[in-house]
Order: sequence, then C-alpha cells, then structure tokens
Amino acid sequence: MVSGMKKRSGSLQTRLIILVIVALLPTIALNLLHLRFITSFQASYDEIVGNMTIANSYNLNFKEELDECIYKLVFNGVPFEKETHAGSKYEGKADRTNPYVLIEELREDFRTLAHITTDRDSRTWLNSLLRNIDTLEDRVDDIRFNLAEGGHYNENIEMLDNNIYILSELINDDIQHYIYYQTRSIGLIQEKLSSQIRSFISFSVLLLLGISGILIVSTVMILRQMIGPLGELTRVTERIAQGDFNARSGVYANDEIGHVAGAVNDMAEHLEVMVGQIKDDERKMRNAELRLLQEQINPHFLYNTLDAIVWLIEGGKNEEAEDMVMSLSDFFKLVLNSGREFITVRDEELHIRSYLQIQQVRYRDILEYRIDIDPGIYNYKILKLTLQPLVENALYHGIKPLRAKGLVTITGRMNDEDHTICFTVKDNGVGMSPEALAAVRTQIELPGSYEKSIGFGMANVNERIRLNFGREYGMTIDSAPGEGTQVTITIPAQWVREAESGQPQSGS
Repeated sequence: MVSGMKKRSGSLQTRLIILVIVALLPTIALNLLHLRFITSFQASYDEIVGNMTIANSYNLNFKEELDECIYKLVFNGVPFEKETHAGSKYEGKADRTNPYVLIEELREDFRTLAHITTDRDSRTWLNSLLRNIDTLEDRVDDIRFNLAEGGHYNENIEMLDNNIYILSELINDDIQHYIYYQTRSIGLIQEKLSSQIRSFISFSVLLLLGISGILIVSTVMILRQMIGPLGELTRVTERIAQGDFNARSGVYANDEIGHVAGAVNDMAEHLEVMVGQIKDDERKMRNAELRLLQEQINPHFLYNTLDAIVWLIEGGKNEEAEDMVMSLSDFFKLVLNSGREFITVRDEELHIRSYLQIQQVRYRDILEYRIDIDPGIYNYKILKLTLQPLVENALYHGIKPLRAKGLVTITGRMNDEDHTICFTVKDNGVGMSPEALAAVRTQIELPGSYEKSIGFGMANVNERIRLNFGREYGMTIDSAPGEGTQVTITIPAQWVREAESGQPQSGS
C-alpha cells in the first residue's frame, strides 16, 4: 500500500473552476474587444451612409426642380409669397411650387448634416453649400419683388439665367463634393478597421498562445494530482475486490478524491466487520439447520411411527397403514427436498399435513387439526421446516398435557399493506404461565443453545427466518394458562423461483 502521499488543499472542483475561468476570461475579453471594433465601425458607417442618402436625394433632382419652379413663376408673371414653413420633403404638406419651400428644405437638411458630420473636408463643402443657399434665397427675393411690382420680365429672365441657374449649379456641385468626401471617409474607416483587425489578430494570436501554455501547464498539474491518487485508489479497490479487507488507501487530500479515498477506507473497514459477521451468521445458520434436521428426523419419532404401522397391519387396517406409510414418505421427501432451503407454501402445507396425519393415527383420541392457508399464497416461498416445529410444540407441549381432545389450527394469509405473509399455529391446550412465556420468548432470541427445551425448535426457526429475510421478520408468541398458545410467523411475500423450489412456476 502506498503511503505518505503529499496532502493537497483546495477541492478538485475549485481548481477546475479556476482553470475554466483562466480559459474563458481572455476569450470573453477578446470577443468584447472585437465587438467594440465592429460596433464602432458600424456606427461610423451608418452615419456616413445616412448622410450620403440625404445628400443624394438632393443631388438627383434639386437643381431641376428649383429651376423649373422659378422659371414657371417668371414666365407666368405670378407673384408669390415667402413660405416660412417647409416641413419634410417626404411629407408633402408644404406648397412645393414655392421656391422658398425647396430652399428651406435644403437648408434644414444640410444644417442637420453640418451638426453630425465630423470629416473636415466634408464640413468645408457643407459650409460653402449653406452660404450658396443664403445667396440663392436673396436672388429669389429679388425676383419675388419684381413680380410683385409687375413687369420686369426681361430683367427676371436675365436674373434667372445669370444668378438662379448658376447658384443652383454651384449648390449641386457642393452636394457632389460633399458626397465625394463622405465616400472617401468610408474608405478611410475601412483602412482603419483593417489596421485594427490586423493588430487584433496579432494580439489574439499572442494571447491565445499564452492561454494555451497556461492551460497545458494547469491541465498537466491537475491531471497529475488526479491520476496518481486515482491509480492508488484503483490498486486498493482491486485488493479489496480480491478479498484483502486490510487494504487501505494512503491518499490524504482535502478534495473530492481525498473524500473518496476516506470512503474507500471506511468501506474496507466495514466490509471486514461485515464479512466476519456474515461468516459467524452462516455458521450459526448451518448449525441451526443441522440440529433442526436432527431434531425432526428423530429415531424415536420414526420408531413410534413404524410401530404404529405394524400395529395397524396386525389389526387388519391395511388401508390406514398404507396411508400412514404414504404420509411418512411424503414427510421425509419434503424434509430432504434435494438439499434446498426454500420450498413453496404449498409444499410446506403438505409437509405439516403429512406430519399431522401420522400423529393423528397415534393420538386419534386427543388430536384434531385444521389447516386454513389461503391458496393465493401457495406459490410464495418459505423456508422448509418452518411450521412443522411449531405444530410439534403445539402437540407435545399444548395438547398432550391437556389429556383431552385438543385442536391445532394452522392459518396463512397475505398482508397487502406491507406485502408480508403471516402464519399462525394455535392450540387450545394448557397454555403457559407468564413466567414460562417470558422464558420461551427469551430463549427464541438465543439460538444455538444445546439445551433440550420447549423453545429449542422455535428458536432455530426464528433465527433461520432472520438470517434469510432480515431482523424485522420472525416469530411472536402469545399464551395464557388454560387458554392455549398462539405462535405467529411473519415473512416477506417473495415469489418462488424455479431454481429455489425445484418446480416450474405456475404464475407471476
């Protein structure tokens, strides 16, 4: 047995949890950093794409729409008022035939872009665009004043060609330049992201290599701490399995393996005690069985039975003699039972019936009997020679001293509540005094006594039941002077297997 193993502190579970944490925390940190990169890029990308979407909506049709709107007003000579509410160009609430509505929509949207745009070049073109919008509004004011006074058609046409069209063209150029620099910003963001990704990959590789090294070292250490004690436990358990209950583990650790090692040592110690008890119990049981068989196959009983058979033959009662011989044959056949310890309740009933039939020939003047065993329990198992010693005690110590007609009643019933079977052997004989009853109750708890007494056969029966079924089963005795004696046997309800009874099973 290996001894003196180094004592470790800390549970195995704790060390494994720490190992998992060491592996998970850097991985989680990497994922969070990666998520931050992606989120930052996504936010910047979404901002630029949104800006470009707004700018493109004006780049496509603003100049054409504004030029056409003012031209129609000049051509038709229709005066118009300055609209102060533009609303959204997608809501359709304002009068879009009024150039001020178009100008105000453009100003509001690009002022918004000026607040959220961070690129310097893009902001430069936004500022230029906003200035051009202000100039365009001034020139539209001039045309509005001329139309309000009437006339001035040629002057308005000239202002339209030299001012309005040129300014709308400049505004359109500003929008295109803004879109260009926003597009360039996307490229810069992509380059920055690519650089960050390369740095991230390099950092991740180095970190993963470090984590892998830590995990390998930690795993090797934990495995060494596990495999050595487990190998020791394996060797100890193999020795215990081979019957060496003196084997003990030398693993002393304050972890799960140490607890298992302590449990194995306790188990070996308990097994050593239990095996000794089992051997002692087996010796008691075999001794009880041998003495019980010797008691039952009694030469005196056999002599008296054969003498009764001879007496019947000499008296010409050949049929009764034949029945007695058959009963004697059945009696010994069931006693021997091919060396099996268990028989069916049916066979036990046949055994006691054969015994009583023999005894009734000899004691016909004083013996009557009644057997009332429920056929529903016939195929359950019982130790052989369980009831016969009780019937014999009832006859010899209850009925014979009565010197009058006596009755022995044997019953057997199933108790469905706790799934047990109860047998009672009751006689209406002389009974026992409280002192004698107490002595018998004490004696049935002390098997193995070689003193020939009233309780010897019952003590063996009681001990055999407890050895085979458990200490919770066995025998109880009740008696009163002049009222007879009742012995109750309780055993578990267990179905007889074919190997135990030597007979095929009839049901389940």
